[in-house]
Amino acid sequence: MSKIVDARGLACPQPVILTRKALQESDAVTTIVDNETAMHNVSRMATKQGCQVAVEEREDGIYVHLTKGEETAKETAPPAVAAGSLVLTVPSETMGRGDEELGSILMRAFFHTLGEVEPLPQTIIFFNSGVKLVVEGSPVVADLKALEDRGVALLACGTCLGHYGLKDKVAVGEVSNMYTIAETLLGAGKVVSL
Repeated sequence: MSKIVDARGLACPQPVILTRKALQESDAVTTIVDNETAMHNVSRMATKQGCQVAVEEREDGIYVHLTKGEETAKETAPPAVAAGSLVLTVPSETMGRGDEELGSILMRAFFHTLGEVEPLPQTIIFFNSGVKLVVEGSPVVADLKALEDRGVALLACGTCLGHYGLKDKVAVGEVSNMYTIAETLLGAGKVVSL
């Protein structure tokens, strides 16, 4: 029998956390959410764990039906990021402290140069005002798209995007949640913060 998780009205990352706990207890889980961001976050977590995902929109919410595959039922999911991976965190739209114009110039130069050096990070996490770099009109969108095309995962904090009113302006990467961000940071071999 499918376990039901009613996550309507819950803030990020609660829908993901509750769903993950339910998946530890049951091979089939239906999570009910009330927004697309929560639906995407729950679906992404479940897919990473090897679950089959089916989404059903109803008048009273979005129903995310999850079913464990045979391998998933036997063992826990691998970490979101491979051990030994390099994760870069970007907490600001400028680089360094001091003059903001200079910090903006440095950030543009950094992301333009990053595509030319090795090793590339496996994941770049944008949070706080750093999320402003992944939206329309950002001076580094083209460089970030080039990095994404080379396999670099770009995660932007959904709570931060919401705070700045930018959720509908994301031009590159994916809207993420604190659960995925924490899991990525803790599974990394090395974390570099700008």
